[in-house]
Amino acid sequence: MSLIKYAVVLCLILFGEAASAQQTGGNMTREQRADQTYKQLFAAERTPDPTDPELLEILQRFIFGEVFYVGEADPKMRELITVVSLTTLQTLPQLKAHINAALNVGNTPSEIRESIYGCAPFIGFPRTLNAVGVFNQVMRERGIELPLENAAAVNEENRLEKGAAIQTALYGDEVKTAMETLPDQYKDKVPEILTGFCFGDFYTRKGLTLQQRELLALVTLTALGAEKQLPAHIMGNLKAGNDKQTLLAAMVQTIPYIGLPNALTAINLIKETEVENYQPIYRK
Repeated sequence: MSLIKYAVVLCLILFGEAASAQQTGGNMTREQRADQTYKQLFAAERTPDPTDPELLEILQRFIFGEVFYVGEADPKMRELITVVSLTTLQTLPQLKAHINAALNVGNTPSEIRESIYGCAPFIGFPRTLNAVGVFNQVMRERGIELPLENAAAVNEENRLEKGAAIQTALYGDEVKTAMETLPDQYKDKVPEILTGFCFGDFYTRKGLTLQQRELLALVTLTALGAEKQLPAHIMGNLKAGNDKQTLLAAMVQTIPYIGLPNALTAINLIKETEVENYQPIYRK
């Protein structure tokens, strides 16, 4: 091996080791990693809870000292995953803290808003509106002018067409086929509602990529425990360009917020999904 080639290989090895060390926190303890991550997210030092210090310490070491260092998701996406998990579960006090954290690690107000908006087809409007109310409160407290820029990318005339284009690319016509046995108008209307509402009104919006939207949709369905919908959305994620490593990192990130059972259900389904010779339709 020539000296130049040796130097290139050595640099690649060292770079890989450095990246791995950064992801795992190097030789830091869980407590040290928790201190580092907490300060990054909340711009403050960790302090003990005078009422329940033991539970808070377990929580912080697990979330910020361990979970945040599993997989290759960056802090921005981890916080969007957390925001969506908390929105789905309607844990609004914690949602406020993590909307602030999402801003602190570099997410734009539009990215956070779109993450919350995108929950609507899965959790309904009342819970989405509750989360938007918390989002608006944080924006006002931080001096961010509302309303944000309009992110709509469709109108009444083309929302079905634009939504169908995304839906078909990710899911084919499986929903329409599944609904063919419904009586009368429902066999056509139910698929139309799904296409226009989920894919037309939300998936087409600006502010997030299709890969991000599909990943966050999987997070929402996992938090809901919607096991029947998970396999289709796992495949939808793969078609959108998210690989298994991305999906697994996202599911691990949800564990402290949604609990082990639902997260492990999704992890097992991801593990069992066949992806050999699979070519994504969309790429990052």
